[in-house]
Amino acid sequence: MIVALVGMPGSGKSTVGRHLARQLGLRLADSDHVIERRIGMPIRVFFEGHGEEAFRDLEQEVIGELCADEGVVLATGGGAVLREANRRVLRKHCHVFYLRSTPEELFRRLRHDTHRPLLQVGDPLRRLRELFRERDPLYRQAAHYVIETGRPSVPSLVNMVLMQLELAGLVDSARVPSPVEPRPPQA
Repeated sequence: MIVALVGMPGSGKSTVGRHLARQLGLRLADSDHVIERRIGMPIRVFFEGHGEEAFRDLEQEVIGELCADEGVVLATGGGAVLREANRRVLRKHCHVFYLRSTPEELFRRLRHDTHRPLLQVGDPLRRLRELFRERDPLYRQAAHYVIETGRPSVPSLVNMVLMQLELAGLVDSARVPSPVEPRPPQA
């Protein structure tokens, strides 16, 4: 099984992915981290030196490889859905969840983040709104499920994903914690 998470930068893909992988006993693959290991530098530096097209080519290659794997929770980069080939391979080979956050929620979470080049602009909220308008239909096109992130905690978001997987018959209900039962403490 491959579960893929798509969504805007800051929507929680890596964090939810890490917890979800642990819960399901799967390996986490963060496509941005795989790319950075492969190129030996931060994506931001590669992007500046080689341009977006070269980065998107590399991203498409990595996503194709990761979608051919099994037993993975895949956290994609925020722009992965910009290429139709990525949307197609994700939808075909993965159970895709769109972690949907409004631009205002993202701004609240990311307003002090200095590591995201797309937000190092004069009006980051306006930029987030532009990105959301452009990408929301593409995330929806790739996704089998849409999870509204709103203000739920990470464990709540993980449980929402697990419940959808259970309803689809993809995981055993024993793996999905009941919302009324206390969860055991994490080690």
